[in-house]
Amino acid sequence: MWPRPLLFPIYGVKTLRCTAEAACPKPAAESRVLLAPKKTLLLRLTGLEVLVAYELITARPAIQQPRRTPAGAAEAPADAVPDDLHALRAVVEGTAAGTGREFFRSLVRHLAEAIGVPYAVVAEFPNAPPHVRTLAFWERDRVAGNFEYDFTGTPCAEIVCGGLVHYPTGVSRLFPRAVPLVERGIDSYMAVPFLDGAGHILGHIAVFDERPMPAEPRRLSFFRIFAARATAELQRLRAEYRLSESEARYRDLYENAPCAYVVVGPDGRILDVNRRLTEMLGYSTEEMIGAVIHSFLPDTPAGKSRSLDVSRKVLAGEPVSGWDLETRHKDGRPVWVKLWMEPTRGEDGTIQAGRSFCVDITDQVLAERERARLEQQNVYLQEEIKAVHDFEQIVGRSPALAGVLAEVGRVAPTDATVLITGETGTGKELIARAVHSASKRRDRPLIKVNCAALPAGLVESELFGHEKGAFSGAVARRLGRFELADGGTIFLDEVGELPLDAQAKLLRALQEREFDRVGGTAPVKVDVRVIAATNRDLAAEVREKRFREDLHYRLNVFPVRLPPLRERPEDVPLLVHFLLGKFAPRVGRPIDGVTRATMRRLQEYPWPGNVRELENVLERAVILATGPTLDIAPDLLPAPAPAAVAEPPGVAVATQDAAIATPLPTPGQPPPSLAAVERDHILAVLCQTNWLLTGPRGAAKVLGLHANTLRGRMKKLGIARPAN
Repeated sequence: MWPRPLLFPIYGVKTLRCTAEAACPKPAAESRVLLAPKKTLLLRLTGLEVLVAYELITARPAIQQPRRTPAGAAEAPADAVPDDLHALRAVVEGTAAGTGREFFRSLVRHLAEAIGVPYAVVAEFPNAPPHVRTLAFWERDRVAGNFEYDFTGTPCAEIVCGGLVHYPTGVSRLFPRAVPLVERGIDSYMAVPFLDGAGHILGHIAVFDERPMPAEPRRLSFFRIFAARATAELQRLRAEYRLSESEARYRDLYENAPCAYVVVGPDGRILDVNRRLTEMLGYSTEEMIGAVIHSFLPDTPAGKSRSLDVSRKVLAGEPVSGWDLETRHKDGRPVWVKLWMEPTRGEDGTIQAGRSFCVDITDQVLAERERARLEQQNVYLQEEIKAVHDFEQIVGRSPALAGVLAEVGRVAPTDATVLITGETGTGKELIARAVHSASKRRDRPLIKVNCAALPAGLVESELFGHEKGAFSGAVARRLGRFELADGGTIFLDEVGELPLDAQAKLLRALQEREFDRVGGTAPVKVDVRVIAATNRDLAAEVREKRFREDLHYRLNVFPVRLPPLRERPEDVPLLVHFLLGKFAPRVGRPIDGVTRATMRRLQEYPWPGNVRELENVLERAVILATGPTLDIAPDLLPAPAPAAVAEPPGVAVATQDAAIATPLPTPGQPPPSLAAVERDHILAVLCQTNWLLTGPRGAAKVLGLHANTLRGRMKKLGIARPAN
């Protein structure tokens, strides 16, 4: 009967037909056994077929002595050869199922049993010889613990020569320094090396016994075969260890990298993510694996469009480099990333996945948006100042207003703090804007803060900003008004309404030029000019302990009192002319003039609401006007006593004031600009004074302006003295 097929694990061998002598090639100095063919054994291993022509020994072998057999060694009897077939089968079956460390433990056990020795060992050279480390050690009836040793002075030292080492007897006598062998009374020893493909020695497999071995090495054929099998397994273990070590390093880099990493399949589902991505988006790994990548992008037209663009790139196998992409955190807030992606192809060239990594740029995007917002705000504020609140738009030529404008001209070029006081509606904000537009900070923004409109609990945050998480709802850092005004001017309107705790912090900002954001730990330094305004009597507020005295001193560096409209009635005609030119085109009612009675009534009215009230009255009168001449009815404006005599209806009069003498535009024509009106007025005064600018009869004195201010106005308006 043929023996049944046996599992014979030999890596790297496809098909081998050989005799026992050919299957186990021997060095020239080794024993050569003359065999007669008897039986053939078919061994199978995981799809690999090894056909070994195994020859049973029936005659006395002719033996050449091994090169390391000592003289006088006992010779094995001829009948000591056991059934090699059963021994081979035992080793093959015993080691077939094991891999790695388990294979080595099984190998030493079955090898010792097959050869009939109590000791077997498999060892490697982890570093350069003579350092040896055992992989498995069979000691009589058990697998003993592994150990390391120096093979100097042991029979193992000869293994580095690369061939068989065989000592049939006398080992303890020949190698007295081999303490482990001497202690166990070892008398015989046989070993073969592990060689890699380049011929380098990786380790060895050895058996030893307290009894002598036959002079000729027994079962050397499959001893060598299993040495080759052990070599392959050792190389596999080392490769596996290197791979595991490399994978651990890369896994550590993968998980702890500052970049987020995601692998997406062609169906759009996530195959793998690293820890950074889960932290970035707030989801767990389990929640993300298998989810559709588009579910983490915003459900907006722009978000869907960008998502489709990325999908098309993946399916087309095209890389993506440096795309800005908006994603969504689990709590709903936006997270912006910069994305790089490379496609992964299979052996057939089809797209298997898209490997992407991304960097969180949320702070950068928010900062850019904030900067863009501030730049837009800056442009808006400067355009607003230029278009509506220019210094030239302060209408009036009364001595009281001229004195205020002269003070503005003196203080504007400095960085002194200005405190503007006056009743409601007198134009305190216009004066603040005039100071800023004439200062060296004119190219930087003027930030306005209405202190009366700030909620008590948010005053400090509005003025000085807050850090992320400083209080409930503070989801991001916010810059305060002082920080926005850095390099420019801050206008604190209604400063008398500030609560006392905010006044203390404002005092520090004025004194130290620094402040702390709410929730901040480091002071923020700023370069800001402060202009404050109030309709309260701050001195009285200080006496009533409602305003800090030290803050009052800090604000009152250069006080400017703005007179109410009742103290400058001569400015009323100018204001009426200016405001009618603004309201009439807006309402679509052509207004040619104002009746004398109406003008007199407007000048005599005390205007408790000042210019603001005048604006409201005139706008309402223009809406109600039925003709080209404005006649304000008594019910719109209470007439002062004694009542003025009304002009006949429809008769328009020209006032003696030069500004009112300027005719209003005819219907269909645009009204003249204030600059044109001012130019005509200055020209008229210059003609009256024969172009004399200074002195008691000069134009500057008549106009109530400083001579240098008048020269500046003339240059700006293009007024030059005629050559004749």
